[in-house]
Amino acid sequence: MSEHGPAAGTEQGGIVVQKYGGSSMAGPDKIRAVADRIMRTRAAGHAVCVVVSAMGDTTDELLATAKRLSASPARRELDMLLSAGERISMALLCIAIRELGGDAISFTGSQSGIITNDRHSDARIIEVRPFRVQDELARGKIVVVAGYQGVSYKKEVTTLGRGGSDTTAVAMAAALGAQWCEICSDVDGVYSADPRVVPAARRLDRLNYEETQEMAEAGARVLNAQAVEFAKERGIAIYARATAQPPPGAGLGDVDGTVVRRFAPRQPGSVAAVVSERDVLYLSATGTAGLAERVLTLLDRCDAVGKQFQIHSPSTAPERCDNHLALVLSRENLHGERDLSRAIAEYNASARSPEQISIGDDLGAVSAIGAGINATYRNLLAGSACLREAGIVARGVATSSFRITWLVERARLDEAVCRLHTLYVETPSPPVP
Repeated sequence: MSEHGPAAGTEQGGIVVQKYGGSSMAGPDKIRAVADRIMRTRAAGHAVCVVVSAMGDTTDELLATAKRLSASPARRELDMLLSAGERISMALLCIAIRELGGDAISFTGSQSGIITNDRHSDARIIEVRPFRVQDELARGKIVVVAGYQGVSYKKEVTTLGRGGSDTTAVAMAAALGAQWCEICSDVDGVYSADPRVVPAARRLDRLNYEETQEMAEAGARVLNAQAVEFAKERGIAIYARATAQPPPGAGLGDVDGTVVRRFAPRQPGSVAAVVSERDVLYLSATGTAGLAERVLTLLDRCDAVGKQFQIHSPSTAPERCDNHLALVLSRENLHGERDLSRAIAEYNASARSPEQISIGDDLGAVSAIGAGINATYRNLLAGSACLREAGIVARGVATSSFRITWLVERARLDEAVCRLHTLYVETPSPPVP
């Protein structure tokens, strides 16, 4: 499939994949509107595979109920529980499509052939065997697939983590050889910042895969990072647009939204977006040689996956207690926080003084994203100066080829986003040569 996707005048009759998020499925009226949009796509001559998320806040409500019963629910049982939300959505949407005269059939992740590894709550897709989906599409049916879920090679139900329905959609598009993959939600594309925080945020017409991945990893509620990884590997163009917008067709090139593809025209060194993650934990530890191995083993035992990992070892003497480790944990993916706190307390009680692990819970992360953003130190220096002039103290800084992240006081996180957006996006500096 061409990464250029469905340009105007694309030949009709191919397979398309559409994904509808929870806000688009939040109640009977919205489900009817989604069904109507699907039927219009089908009437244009396309074979349609639809991927759905759970209705509205169903997943959050199910998770909250589980947390009222246990502070650290078993991850396997969480998968069994949370995967029910998408099953409800797929069945209701098929009912609505049939009421409009369509012929639809629903499949769970396992019935769709989505095979994952055996990690619960944040599994990764390792293979898609869409034989049943292909058979039903060939019979002229609309196939509705439950997103966010699959089955491991051990025949266990698994879920794919936050935004996993996006991953399901892109993986299915790749397996089916679809013409394009359309991600539909209640917003008309990807913005340069959260419009609820930054009123001046702009809709981005185009992004490349790397920028979009960094935005997702940095906390933006945009496309799922693993979904973008799938698209990048297979050259799939992803179109993010509002459910209320018309379905794709002959005039697709004129429809608003954001397209994510391999090359997005942008000056190197310019910032595409400023995003934030509010609910993070900052873990730091000081100890003797081997500190990193000890701490990472503890985190792995608690299924606590960190990011922005840093270790500093100024001395080669094993008896010196000056090895320092720091990393950021996303609370959203930390289902066993109580178990982690207990494990850290036990570690500190048994560790030889002064080796200790501490966790900070007062910070948030704000990130500037853009291709070639760190080709020089210009953007890093300007952003740090901007925060410092506002009296916002950066407690940590991390960079990649496409990102600069500052850890700041959570209470001032939104202010940091607004100030950096003004600096980089509303009044951008000249691009790096």
